[in-house]
Amino acid sequence: MRIALAGGGAFGEKHLDGLKNIDGVEVTALVGRRQEPTQAMADKYGVGFATTDYEAMLERDDVDAVILATPTQMHADQSIKAMNAGKHVEVEIPLADSWADSQAVLDKQKETGLVCMVGHTRRFNPSHQYVHNLIGAGEFNIQQMDAQTYFFRRQNMNAKGEARSWTDHLLWHHAAHTVDLFAYQAGPIIQANAIQGPIHPELGIAMDMSIQLKAESGAICTLSLSFNNDGPLGTFFRYIGDTNTYIARYDDLVNGKEEVIDVSNVDVSMNGIELQDREFIAAIREGREPNSSVAQVLPCYKVLHDLEQQLG
Repeated sequence: MRIALAGGGAFGEKHLDGLKNIDGVEVTALVGRRQEPTQAMADKYGVGFATTDYEAMLERDDVDAVILATPTQMHADQSIKAMNAGKHVEVEIPLADSWADSQAVLDKQKETGLVCMVGHTRRFNPSHQYVHNLIGAGEFNIQQMDAQTYFFRRQNMNAKGEARSWTDHLLWHHAAHTVDLFAYQAGPIIQANAIQGPIHPELGIAMDMSIQLKAESGAICTLSLSFNNDGPLGTFFRYIGDTNTYIARYDDLVNGKEEVIDVSNVDVSMNGIELQDREFIAAIREGREPNSSVAQVLPCYKVLHDLEQQLG
């Protein structure tokens, strides 16, 4: 399986680290915004071709599939172009930053029949897989999910502290993780509400947001998001259920008493990004729909659209 990675930032590097652990996979091309750092990353990971020209990469015959870790605003267009070129696509979260673009990507996937998967990593983290397996076995039912997504991002920087060429968004990017995960764990969402704090004068986005969700099952979710939080960073999930309480921090899981739960045997790796990439490769090889396919996650983007309309 010959993969091209577009996006040489912090998350692109996470994919390269995951892909090197998957048998029979070769990263044959790397696409970035600037040639020099893109070439440096290609040299570091032994990738033979580095370019700033996305279309030139799509023309190559040594690329079977594309992983997109590019700015949000480029995701939909680049996904469609890749499928037009006959390439399978794994596009990092979010699929798009509008409902119309989200639908357009699904339409192209249906037209081409190619694998198109969205990087909703929470579906693959061993911590959330553990809870999902309990739910599937009828041993746990969510009553409430409490999630906190906190960063300190008052300047336009990425996870490596480097200047970004684009602006991140609490609703379309960070809320997408929890909205999709809540539906994945508790069932279809039937009600959603949101409020947001002041708009940043330079970034032009809300720096704080609160979202409430209700599932068809009756379960509820409260999500707090902030780019103003000067403290522990990341997303933390508390599952309050009918038989237990679980707290998930990325790939790690504890119970409500902070006792560690061993999730090392849930899957073949403890790295959610690697597991996500493994699912993408397996779906292509097996000719099947992947977990987190564009069709499966599309309801999440309808909820985000509806929340955006509420926020005005």
